[in-house]
Amino acid sequence: MITPEAIIFDLDGVLTDTAEYHFLAWKQLADELGIPFGRKDNEQLRGIPRRRSLDYILALDGRSISNAEAEELMTRKNNHYRTLIKQVSTKDLLPGVATLLAEIKQAGLKVAIASASKNSPQVLNQLGICDQLDALAHGGSVVRQKPHPDLFLHTARELGVPSAHCIVVEDAAAGIDAAHAAGMTAVGIGPAERVGAAEVVLPNLDGVSLADLLSATTWRVVEPHFDPAKQHHRETIFTIGNGFLGTRGSLEERYPGDRQATLVHGLYDKAPVVFTTLANAPDWTSLEIWINGRRFDMTQPGIRDYVRWLDLRDGTLNRRLVWEIDAETAVELRWTRLTNLAHQHDVAVQLSITAVKNNLTCRLRARLDGHVENHGNLHWHTMQEESDHAQASLLLQTRHTKKQLALSMNLGMTSAKVRPCDCPGTPGLESDFTLDEGQWTSFQKMIAIYSSRETNEPLAAARKRSYELLGLPFEKLLAQNRAAWDAFWQDSDVIIEGDDEAQIALRHALFQLRIAAPTHDDTVSISAKTLSGFGYSGHVFWDNEIFVLPFFTYTQPQLAKNMLLYRHHTLPGARRKAAKNGYGGAQYAWESAETGDEVTPTWVPHFSDPTQLVRIWTGDIQIHISADIAYALKQFWQVTGDDDFWRDVAAPIVLETAVFWGDRAEYEDGRFAVRDVIGPDEYHDHVDNNAFTNFILRWHLQTAQETLRWLQIHAPQQADTLTQALDLSDERLAHWQNIADNIIFLHDKESGLIEQFEGFFQRKKVDWPKYANTEKSMQVLLGIEGANKHQVLKQADVIALFCLFPNAFDAKTQQANWDYYEPITDHVYGSSLGPSMHAWAACLMNQPELGYEHFMRAARADLLNVRGNAGDGIHAASAGGLWQAVVFGFAGLRLAEEGHTINPRLPAHWQRVSFKFYRQGKQQIVNISADQPILAAS
Repeated sequence: MITPEAIIFDLDGVLTDTAEYHFLAWKQLADELGIPFGRKDNEQLRGIPRRRSLDYILALDGRSISNAEAEELMTRKNNHYRTLIKQVSTKDLLPGVATLLAEIKQAGLKVAIASASKNSPQVLNQLGICDQLDALAHGGSVVRQKPHPDLFLHTARELGVPSAHCIVVEDAAAGIDAAHAAGMTAVGIGPAERVGAAEVVLPNLDGVSLADLLSATTWRVVEPHFDPAKQHHRETIFTIGNGFLGTRGSLEERYPGDRQATLVHGLYDKAPVVFTTLANAPDWTSLEIWINGRRFDMTQPGIRDYVRWLDLRDGTLNRRLVWEIDAETAVELRWTRLTNLAHQHDVAVQLSITAVKNNLTCRLRARLDGHVENHGNLHWHTMQEESDHAQASLLLQTRHTKKQLALSMNLGMTSAKVRPCDCPGTPGLESDFTLDEGQWTSFQKMIAIYSSRETNEPLAAARKRSYELLGLPFEKLLAQNRAAWDAFWQDSDVIIEGDDEAQIALRHALFQLRIAAPTHDDTVSISAKTLSGFGYSGHVFWDNEIFVLPFFTYTQPQLAKNMLLYRHHTLPGARRKAAKNGYGGAQYAWESAETGDEVTPTWVPHFSDPTQLVRIWTGDIQIHISADIAYALKQFWQVTGDDDFWRDVAAPIVLETAVFWGDRAEYEDGRFAVRDVIGPDEYHDHVDNNAFTNFILRWHLQTAQETLRWLQIHAPQQADTLTQALDLSDERLAHWQNIADNIIFLHDKESGLIEQFEGFFQRKKVDWPKYANTEKSMQVLLGIEGANKHQVLKQADVIALFCLFPNAFDAKTQQANWDYYEPITDHVYGSSLGPSMHAWAACLMNQPELGYEHFMRAARADLLNVRGNAGDGIHAASAGGLWQAVVFGFAGLRLAEEGHTINPRLPAHWQRVSFKFYRQGKQQIVNISADQPILAAS
């Protein structure tokens, strides 16, 4: 995250109420001209230059005047104002300002004033705060005024601080727009109707602390400098999407070695090794610009004032820079990219171009680039393409699965004509234009994307929507998108006060989960790397049910239902897997894609020697996923109270997968064993009686019997149907109960220790001090077989049971196993699923500070790339686990038979945690302060 270095204040209406004097001066001039002018009219003048203010007043009476007359009237108004402000004194500093300025200076941050008023030096002198300022800029400092960014950029240069490290405090909409155009974060002072575009809105500065201003940065992920070595990581964390597709944050003009990708839910194609993969869709973002014959890209010299940021509030990706082409020529470029959350088929890019120095001759080319790949593998055949003066379109089909994808684009511009630019596989539109020094223009590339999964005629649908977008202003698209995001954050935001790094990491995690969650499709789900990268090929794991879905179940239940229905639709694949393995019922795939059939790769190249192959056993013997899915189904029912879903969707899955468990458990001398498995700890394979697997198997069989009894009471016809279809005879049910009563679970009641699997305690112990400063996983250091022979865990296994089943184990058992297993887990370079689960478990152990250490490992997995693999995509389970760590761990939320309880264990420096969730359709609001939890419900 960005560390702010400077606070830039507007003057009027922020530090002092000279805005009142401006109003009185304009009113006096209006009275002299005989034009009615009141306070409501004055609101329109906030933050805009003097000439625009005068034009607004004259327009109230339908008047137009010459430039010379305008100059005379502005001088007259300024004289009125200067007379009025002579009475300004130190007493006119608004409440809270003096204290706030002192705190900012004490913290070592710089302070500046950037006011449109040329009289600001006089006002500041009379207010007596000039000695606290590091820079002063006013309307005379630059040519272009707010909402252009020039005044704030000039101020940042005067301070010697990059624009990304500045926070602007403004009371006018134009000022907020100018701050954002400069790549700065904004704090709005005044009503939300006026300054609601700011990251934080405050009524005034009375009682406001520096921490309140700094909290504005927790809504943005910022790249203050372009670093080619980090581009794959940045592409991942700058992924945007809308539940239909996700687009990585590669640059519009591209960059050598980038990993451009747009991944669309459900568009799988056959692939070597991994069986099936989401096919990388055409690059819809492509925009190329030539200035005076030179093509722009980030390898060019002369790039300054660079900043790129992801706005988490509205899901837009923004970039701004100045390119000094030579000593006499400079151009400002600004991009805004969005994937419309309100209409999943709409995506767009806006490019604004300003001639900063000298006149410019420009060419813009916008393309739909179908020449894309998945790590060198090609998945598309071009079926049709076309370009005319209004539209360019592209229709492709996957090479093996025959799925079609259509894109259609238009190019809206403020001035200049558009012509077609057609190349095989990359249809486009382009335009030539000129800009005089100081002149600017903007282009809106609007694209509609449809696949054959939604319509039989994707090209026709894309063309139709593209024509509709042609008449839609980019600002309208932004507003639609922002409204949808506002609704999401209203229900799903989690507020952490006292820890800005934790706050922005959690918001970024929830943002990434939302953009991957299918909004209108219940046949797909969130994969291990979301829609943000090629890692795991778009395959769905247990990560979704255990780590990701709880967030949606509690805050966005309809999205959770969509993803649970994915398991309903892929039940036939689970039946096929069970039958193939010689069992009845349904056994869910460890890695699942479109059909639910197993797509875990069988062999992969060795991580240290690609000439050698490694056998991957998870698809064969990591079997706990069927119970994990049952767990998620029951959790959804408990939280939502959706009896229809439980009856028609969940119960059949719970029962049919229970049939599999009944066959899989092995009878041995009055006990039941589950041999040759992999538990959550994947450093150990081919183990017997894994504690996690056997415990959740037992829970599953007990839950299946309870489910059938519930159906017999509440849905007897469904109970009869399932009993006949699954042969749920008395004998089978008795067998299930026998397994549940006699499953091997290696729990020593005296010590409380649970052996992770048979023989684990006899494995070699690791010399941990020897590996204290390692930067590799223990599996890499010890080798695959070496890790298998040692007592070292990839992630929580026994400890995970305490989080998922907190009432099933006494305190002695939990503490004994925490003390044993937590120190021997590879927290730093093991599984990314581990830290968030350990954060939650640490809270159960009443160790919130240790929990915080684990929490921050998860928080930094993507934003800081502490594991070094974020370039492959977002760690979805880690993202979802962060929410669980806060809500179930630090806040201690638990559902009760009636209502819920909380048991807060906050890290010492956290001042407040607040979140919302739904329980049986009613929203609950939880507020926890550091010293006293306060609950409210609505």
